[in-house]
Order: sequence, then structure tokens, then C-alpha cells
Amino acid sequence: MPAVVQHLSSLVDGFDVASVAEMRVALDTSISSSDISFAGPGKSRDELQAAISSRIIVNMESFTELDTILRLGNELGETPRVAVRINPDFELKTSGMKMAGGAKQFGVDAEQAPDLLRKILAADLDFQGLHIFCGSQNLYAKALAEAQEKTFGLAYRLCDEVGCSLKTLNIGGGFGIPYFPGEQPLDLENTGNILEGMMEDVRLCLPDTRIVLELGRYIVGETGIYVCRIVDKKVSRGQIFLVTDGGLHHHLAASGNFGQILRKNYPVVIGNRMGQKERETVSIVGPLCTPLDLLADKMELPKADIGDYVVILQSGAYGYTASPTAFLSHPPPVEMLV
Repeated sequence: MPAVVQHLSSLVDGFDVASVAEMRVALDTSISSSDISFAGPGKSRDELQAAISSRIIVNMESFTELDTILRLGNELGETPRVAVRINPDFELKTSGMKMAGGAKQFGVDAEQAPDLLRKILAADLDFQGLHIFCGSQNLYAKALAEAQEKTFGLAYRLCDEVGCSLKTLNIGGGFGIPYFPGEQPLDLENTGNILEGMMEDVRLCLPDTRIVLELGRYIVGETGIYVCRIVDKKVSRGQIFLVTDGGLHHHLAASGNFGQILRKNYPVVIGNRMGQKERETVSIVGPLCTPLDLLADKMELPKADIGDYVVILQSGAYGYTASPTAFLSHPPPVEMLV
């Protein structure tokens, strides 16, 4: 949402994007192109051309991408600004979504990275550094600390083996937010203290390197809500269903991402009945012709009726733009910045 990105541009040092459309939104802010990076596998030739022309950093994810970038640099008369995304040989434990370790579509395997780095250093490229992102949605400071300690160690080894220096080292992030019962917020102060404790070694081993940390969903996830209206209330064999005018096509994550093996309910409230004592157990569904269109399953909530508003919290990330809004051609939701 451009308005949100504009607001964030005054609060952060840079943006990471994953498409040309996101890149254009980022470039339309006060953030310098030198502080924007482009990550993700399978970047098209047109995407790479746009990134190179805009002078943003391309986080390369394969040897093929390097070849394409070299050709485009020659054609455009530009010296592409590049970094290498590394798929390390370790993962972020207890992360909700693992993006490193083992065979992954993300980045270049750590054992292949020295060959790629040597090719970059021998070419007409503006080498910026490394991007090592292990996973997302983590709520445990200890697990984050363990992963980041290994991240720094991997960066030291690669620099020593290849004989290169780094302008930037993007250590990813993985900061999570609590969604489900029993989850506790990430202890940000403890996380910061642990990371700061690592900086002494970092400043010795990488004295000229800027360390970049991605906040991901952490910065916006808890700030957003999704609101839909109850249009029907029905009972089927003893189970109460609240049928809304929104659902999976607006908020895929809350519905369970097209069928998780173990589905959990997002935090849900009846927005216009906060504090009401009379309660009942209900399932909240949308209007789509699929049993997967489920926003809440057998939740105890304030007793609601047609016209009331269902509000799903923790919806500021991976909501609208991560959902199949064209599913069955129902109308899209409206986004508002308050």
C-alpha cells in the first residue's frame, strides 16, 4: 500500500522489494535507490533491467542471474550494483517459515558461493555484499541469536576464502509477531542486547561493513486489521455459522493458506460488541464456494448477529496483497490508512 510505504520511509533506512511493482512504490519515496534492494528467485530479464537502470541493489539468487545481469550491464552501459543471497547450511530454528538450510529455491548454496563470488569480483560489477536470510516468523531471541551468530561466521569464512570485502551484510531478520493462543511476543530488548554483544567481533572482522537487518512483518503486522460484515447467521446440525461478505480471497493467511494440516485461528473479535458478556461458540465463514473459506473455526465470541462486524487482528502483513483476490470474481476489499 503506497501510503503505508510512504509513512515507513521516514522511519527506516531502506527497503527490500520482491517485484518491479514494489520497486516503483519504493522509488516513489524519499528513500535513495542506493538503499533499496531487490530479492527473490526467478527475476525476469525485464525486472533485472529495471533494477539495474534504477541503480538499486540486486540480490542475486543463481549463476544464471549473474549471466543475465552481466549482459544487461553491457547493453545498458551501466555497472550493476549486486549482492549475493546465500543459502546457508543451517536454518533458523523455531521459525514459522524456513527459507534456508537444505535444498531451497532461495539463494546460492554456501558451498557454491565462493565460485560465484570470484566471478563477480572478476567482472564489471559493483559488488555490495551478502544477503543471508534464514527464515521468518520467529518469537525466540535465543534462536535468532544462534542463527545470527552462524550468519556472521559464514560471512567471515566466505570473505576469507575469496579475499573480498563487504560494503553491506544483510543478515535478514525473522522477527515474528504472536498470532495464536500461547504465543508470547518477541523479547525485542533481549534480542537487541544479544545482537549488540556480537558487534565487537563484527567490527573487528568486518570493520568497513554496514550491517542491515530486515524487520519484515514485525514493523506492520500488528498494526493492521481486517474487517468484514456478517450477512447471514445459520445453524447446521447444532453448529452456528456466521457468514460474512469477506473471506479467503481477502485474507488467505487467516483462512489457513488453502488448507493447512493443522489450522489455527487468528485473533478475532466482534468489533461492535467489545466487552459484551453474552457469548457463543461459532464458526466464521465467507461467501466462497469452498469449505476452505473459513476465517474462524469453533471460537467462543460475543454473541453476534447479521450486520455486526468481524475483525481479524494481526492483519497488517500478508493480508490483501498475499491473497487470491480474483477468486470467483468477488469484489476486492478497500484499504484504508488511519
